Amino acid sequence: MTDYGHDLEFGTFLTPSAHDAAHVVELAELTDRVGLDLVTFQDHPYQASFLDTSTLLAYVAARTERVHLSANVASLPLRPPAVLARSAATIDALSGGRFELGIGAGAFWDGIAAMGGRRLTPGQGVDALREGIGIIRDLWDVDAAGRVSHHGAYYDVAGAKRGPRPAHDIDVWVGAYKPRMLALTGELGDGWLPSLEYVEGGLTGVDEANARIDDAALAAGRSPSDVRRLMNFMRVDLSPVSRGLLHGPAEQWVDDLTGLALDHGLSAFMVAGDDPVVAERLAAEIAPAVREAVARERGARAA
Repeated sequence: MTDYGHDLEFGTFLTPSAHDAAHVVELAELTDRVGLDLVTFQDHPYQASFLDTSTLLAYVAARTERVHLSANVASLPLRPPAVLARSAATIDALSGGRFELGIGAGAFWDGIAAMGGRRLTPGQGVDALREGIGIIRDLWDVDAAGRVSHHGAYYDVAGAKRGPRPAHDIDVWVGAYKPRMLALTGELGDGWLPSLEYVEGGLTGVDEANARIDDAALAAGRSPSDVRRLMNFMRVDLSPVSRGLLHGPAEQWVDDLTGLALDHGLSAFMVAGDDPVVAERLAAEIAPAVREAVARERGARAA
């Protein structure tokens, strides 16, 4: 049983479909209006049927008031880290501190190469991500002396000026599945952001990944609780009949999410499917009940 003690957050994982851009924005506005915490979008710049995620995030930031926003997750091979750092800081400043940086090492390398990105091996992708995160954080660190210089195997920054200043300390959430990426998450990340359907072994795999992240955090002199555990749920269903995890009535969702928080360390839950009814019921019925159940159990455990 694992519980890192973080406050619970709930949100949506929306498809940035270009064929109905207005509907995408409406779903993001709904996420904000009903009181959910996060609205996130896939980032696949090589996918012509998708809106550009960075542009979409900026637009949605201007159309919402309280919800936090993130790519889920940004494709670093097609978003140079120095430019991504400025883009993230800009959205954060304009939104009043509502931007978080979900980031990944890259996938779908044929598409990346077609858009002019470098084709990397998985191992090279991890190394490039490590360099990229360092550059991004250096550019955000506007109080440090001097300009930013980095001469690495994948990125070269030669005296870049720091800034602009983000409105808050932007979290870096890493989309990770394999051992080296999980270790990087524990060493450098503020959060782990996978999709459950892609975690090998399901919830057993989640527990194993948590252990790898914990070990890497401790080895880096950090606490495992420094890394928030977020999760996307790609296939969900609110229905009268129970057919598995997050496939059933609202009462079952409450039990499922409470168990995921208390027993598997998850504290942020993003649902896909682009269903406004699910978002509304998640905010109105399910999230409050989960928060109450988790708080009650945490209190009992502390006592």
